[in-house]
Amino acid sequence: MAVNRTPVLKRCRALGLEPSYLGYDKKSNRQNTRAGKKVSEYGMQLREKQKAKFIYGVLEKPFRNYYEKADRMRGMTGENLMVLLERRLDSVIFRMNFARTRREARQIVGHKHVLVNGKVVSIPSYLIKAGDVIEIKESAKSMQRYKDIIEVTGGRLVPEWMDVDIENFKGTIKNLPTREMIDVPVNEMLIVELYSK
Repeated sequence: MAVNRTPVLKRCRALGLEPSYLGYDKKSNRQNTRAGKKVSEYGMQLREKQKAKFIYGVLEKPFRNYYEKADRMRGMTGENLMVLLERRLDSVIFRMNFARTRREARQIVGHKHVLVNGKVVSIPSYLIKAGDVIEIKESAKSMQRYKDIIEVTGGRLVPEWMDVDIENFKGTIKNLPTREMIDVPVNEMLIVELYSK
């Protein structure tokens, strides 16, 4: 399995991204040395794609597959793409505040700590549907790890498209998110332009 080992803050700086979107509280004090340079149209499109891939932790080939799936769906391709990425199980666990970062959420799912509608799901890219009930396995709830997570994520807002019972590590997907509900600083239209060349 390919793993991106680039330091998170360095990558955030290169993409002009706030680390808080990834769940990190740290701030980078360094300035981006290329900040004043003019970027070509292709460069801007590529940066938006890299940003989306980095935020959701998706590699190039799966990302391309998401784009093709979004293109086949009804509606705007760019919005469909963002909704598909947001529906990934690791992203949903992060949004429910059961993990500090999406990387940690991916690990929690991989360790088989997550139940979807009562069944263990260990695939981070599993797409959730409206009405799905997601919870942390009973045997894992008492782990110190989850107590630490709640301390860190306690103040974070839960998106309006889900109901979360943080005490019992349980959440329900009320409905699928729309683009307006996704607070990710990505201009998906540029991604569509890049792929439609």
